[in-house]
Amino acid sequence: MPTKRTAQQQSVDPAAQEMLIRAEELGIGTAFTRADDMAPCNIGAAGMCCKQCDMGPCRLTKEGQVGVCGATIDTIQARNLVRAIAAGSAAHSDHGRDMAFTLKAVANHEAEGYIIRDVAKLRIVASHYAIPIEGRSPEEIANDLADLYIAQFGQQKGEVAPVIRAPQKRLQLWRERGVVPRGIDREVVEALHRTHIGDDQDAEHILQHAIRTGLADGWGGSMIATDISDILFGTPAPVLGQANLGVLKDDMVNVVVHGHEPTLSQMIVAASQDPEIIAYAKAAGAKGVQLSGICCTANEILIRQGIPAAGNFLHQELAIMTGSVEAMVVDVQCIMQALVDLAKNFHTKIITTSPKVRITGATHIEFDEHKALTIAKHILKEAIDNYKNRGKTHIPQIKEDLIPGFSHEYINYMLGGSYRASFRPLNDAIMSGRIRGVAAIVGCNNPRSQQDYLHNYVVKELLKQDVLIVQTGCGAIASAKLGLMLGEAGLTEVGPGLREICETIGIPPVLHMGSCVDNTRILTVLTQVVAEGGLGDDIDQVPAVGLAPEWMSEKALAIAAYCVASGAYVIFGGSSPVGGMPDRVSDSDKVLHYISEGWEKLYGGKLEFIPDPDEMIKATLAHVDKKRAALGLPVYDPAKFGRSGDARMLELEMLPVAERRQAIYGTAAD
Repeated sequence: MPTKRTAQQQSVDPAAQEMLIRAEELGIGTAFTRADDMAPCNIGAAGMCCKQCDMGPCRLTKEGQVGVCGATIDTIQARNLVRAIAAGSAAHSDHGRDMAFTLKAVANHEAEGYIIRDVAKLRIVASHYAIPIEGRSPEEIANDLADLYIAQFGQQKGEVAPVIRAPQKRLQLWRERGVVPRGIDREVVEALHRTHIGDDQDAEHILQHAIRTGLADGWGGSMIATDISDILFGTPAPVLGQANLGVLKDDMVNVVVHGHEPTLSQMIVAASQDPEIIAYAKAAGAKGVQLSGICCTANEILIRQGIPAAGNFLHQELAIMTGSVEAMVVDVQCIMQALVDLAKNFHTKIITTSPKVRITGATHIEFDEHKALTIAKHILKEAIDNYKNRGKTHIPQIKEDLIPGFSHEYINYMLGGSYRASFRPLNDAIMSGRIRGVAAIVGCNNPRSQQDYLHNYVVKELLKQDVLIVQTGCGAIASAKLGLMLGEAGLTEVGPGLREICETIGIPPVLHMGSCVDNTRILTVLTQVVAEGGLGDDIDQVPAVGLAPEWMSEKALAIAAYCVASGAYVIFGGSSPVGGMPDRVSDSDKVLHYISEGWEKLYGGKLEFIPDPDEMIKATLAHVDKKRAALGLPVYDPAKFGRSGDARMLELEMLPVAERRQAIYGTAAD
């Protein structure tokens, strides 16, 4: 019998708990209850089922068993993993392709409502690729950059252009290993070809292409997407925002944007502020339009405009159950098909907008960048017209303030200012031991675990150990809902060295760096840390770890592959897709060992699945300390710090003059 969890066991978020109790009262199912009802297939979950042809599916559950074609368990697991990485890479990279076409349209004045907002970043990015910038208009530069980026998808030979931005030692390693992507689409297609029935049958050889496919995403499609989003919509800098279901308003038309591509959401932001739309909403009896986001679309508009986030992945159904959402506007990725049937219990319109995504029963208003503002206004009017159909609402009055928007450009600036922008202070803080190391905690929610618990627990415990946290995606929204993204937030629970840094610079202990596609910002930060010096000459030497405590999507596996290839130790919570069943099949850990020990020998990075959060933390700290020791840095000692920075200065100001001089100079004399 499946185990039925309470609302408190399903989520640690009090707003989510309130809505889950309401769902039970209304007799409405959610992803949480469906996860309780649906027992996962342990054979498929372990990657031990092959359905690549109609001779199967073949389920390998016994020692030495092979498929009908003779495929062994390690071959089948490797094929399944590579196919998942290919799908994840395709999703993120297709996002980058769409952004490149939008940039091309903007450059040629063919995209309604869009402009180039960050000319400086345009010039910097173009200069990476020797695109001429002097004496040329932004549109001319953008046109050439768009052509270059579009070409990366169909390119058949050579190297995808963005890899030149990796540390030189890392790029040379990729070249020696033969894994530099030739073209983004080519690597995804080859992954599918290699794993077709009767093709590549050596697990290690298959997994080499997993690395190449992941790199096509991280140092290709995803990096392209982030570059262009910044150029068109502005490079993020700190801005005040709010997060959780309490951002919804009883007296306003609530429109929730959900998905991943910023082209539509950014235009809906602009349209919602148009006097025509505001007047239209007031005529309908509302005070205006309240926009909020779910998932990575939330992050895109949060980090640039401060538009509030209604929640992360598992909040999409809960937002509708408030009864206050006139329209949920979706584009691509992480959108539950259950939304349409759920919305029938309320008045919410589910509006699909992408030519790639339709949901049976939803309203489809196809988005076209060439008529972007017109379509955005049309969508908002559909939502406003639905306001009259609203019934009783139930909005949890729970929300938290946050400061998102820490792009790698802003981190560089905040450490040194306009004229001394540098990663030197960060490197020095790590070298001295004030910062023990850095953890990138990213990824999804998974309804099979308690929502946000793993994210929040790991974040809070690592902060106590002076580990600086950077976050993207749904993990970032988890910390935002917890209140850890304000300058003063949680500093009483932060280690003494990290607290000094946060107080001195005026930053939160957890830095929100953007959406899941923006994990490439983390790669850029690590590259800049290496370039600054003192922490090795390649990413694999930096005391840093990547974690995805509640992963669930194929995109997460693609991110893991390119981070491992870049030299990072990556830890996933939850279950392993290649974990096998060791009590029944002794062969089933070959792939699991290879993506850890084998990849580490080749690339300095490794991927491990550790379901227990305390073990995650233990492994993270052990890795950070090992890297510190290899660099000859001082052993981490929290007792050395905590008596300097702004807090210490405030203490000194409270002392009489003579005592203050004694404390500072060791003498009370002039």
